[in-house]
Amino acid sequence: MTTTTPEIYESKDYKRSRKAYCIECAFEYFVSLMVTDSFLAMLLRNIGLSENMIVIVSSLISLAFLFQFFAIFVVQRITNTKRFAIIFHFTSQLVFMSLYLIPFLGFAKEAKAVLAVGGILLAYFGNYFVNSVIYRWGNSYVQHDRRGRYCATKEMISLISGMVVTIGIGYIMGIFTDKDTQTLRGGGLIFAAIAILVFAISDLTCLLLIKNQIKPKEEKKKAVPMREVWKNTMGNRNFSNVVILYIIYTLGIYSTLGAIGAYKLDLFKGIDPLRALFWVQVINNVGVFSRFAASRPFGKYSDKNSYAKGISLAMLLAAVGYAINIFTAPSTWYLIIIFTVLYYIHHAGASANFTNITFSYVDEKYFVEASAIKNSIAGICGFGVSLLASMLVKAMEGGKMIFGMTVYAPQILSAISCILFIGGFVFNKLVIEKQARIEE
Repeated sequence: MTTTTPEIYESKDYKRSRKAYCIECAFEYFVSLMVTDSFLAMLLRNIGLSENMIVIVSSLISLAFLFQFFAIFVVQRITNTKRFAIIFHFTSQLVFMSLYLIPFLGFAKEAKAVLAVGGILLAYFGNYFVNSVIYRWGNSYVQHDRRGRYCATKEMISLISGMVVTIGIGYIMGIFTDKDTQTLRGGGLIFAAIAILVFAISDLTCLLLIKNQIKPKEEKKKAVPMREVWKNTMGNRNFSNVVILYIIYTLGIYSTLGAIGAYKLDLFKGIDPLRALFWVQVINNVGVFSRFAASRPFGKYSDKNSYAKGISLAMLLAAVGYAINIFTAPSTWYLIIIFTVLYYIHHAGASANFTNITFSYVDEKYFVEASAIKNSIAGICGFGVSLLASMLVKAMEGGKMIFGMTVYAPQILSAISCILFIGGFVFNKLVIEKQARIEE
């Protein structure tokens, strides 16, 4: 454990580490943008997957949170944090890059699909296996009472730079989009792979600049028994309530997430078929800018009040966003803009707060284990609801006539998400916000 006297946070090593971690998160964010939402949907379409399979594959991202659970068994035996983090993190990003090379392989469509799924699982294993370790490592150089604002600043840097990246990459990849099949030509795939490689190398450089944490070998032998870990995590009623809240939140997100990326592309095909991906990224970046503007106020609000209250506000905004998305259809495509803005703003209050809230109810000693347990349980639930959502998408492909109106699967899924977020908001207000927090 690093020294926590106020003076140490002003040292050269701590300042450099905070800056390096901020920038590292931006490059990691760039890579994630290239393998989620509409980018992932376009890649998987290029490989030849059907729409319901795209939903299932997209939902594997939620199941990938399970990989954090494996960190529980190794975190106390890590003696060199930097080396451990870099090996798994950098390797995972190289695997993400390789996904864009799969279409060039001379295999059958089925074989390419298997490689894509295997690659996604392998990449997310490396990413999530060290996710909590890197988060605790990077934030260990930040004063406890400034974590909300620090995370907000870190997020703002990622968001504003991510806007430029997605707009630019979306436009360039649009140039390589085939007019008739809406798939990427070779140049677009190569460009995407090179972009991810550049981001990965930059990410690696930033991790190398963060001050290392070396644990003496004698401490390695003093590993805390799993029974004690469980007692201080899920055995802690306050924390188990947080896990329940996060499960509700994850169900709300993943009920709809897998179908939204492809749905956005379909909405804009009728407007500009060759630039559908570009326009989706323009709309996404309107949302990103909104999240950027809300990040700092959310960070200050959470530091002043509590992470739980920040989550309450975020879930309320999400509920409103999904309520609006119920009415989004080709004839009312503009509503996707309002939904996207509210969706991104809600993340300004949910993303960091759902991670930092662990500090409020669990000793920092068990942070990695607690985060892994919370994310793994919620990930299983998220994957389960995604499978059910994919079945609905398949059954309603192209839309179904209900009461004389054409209704699309994402509209029904948005209604389900809205109900879940309202339930989560009520649970958070009545239970989580009333719990006593650990004094920092």
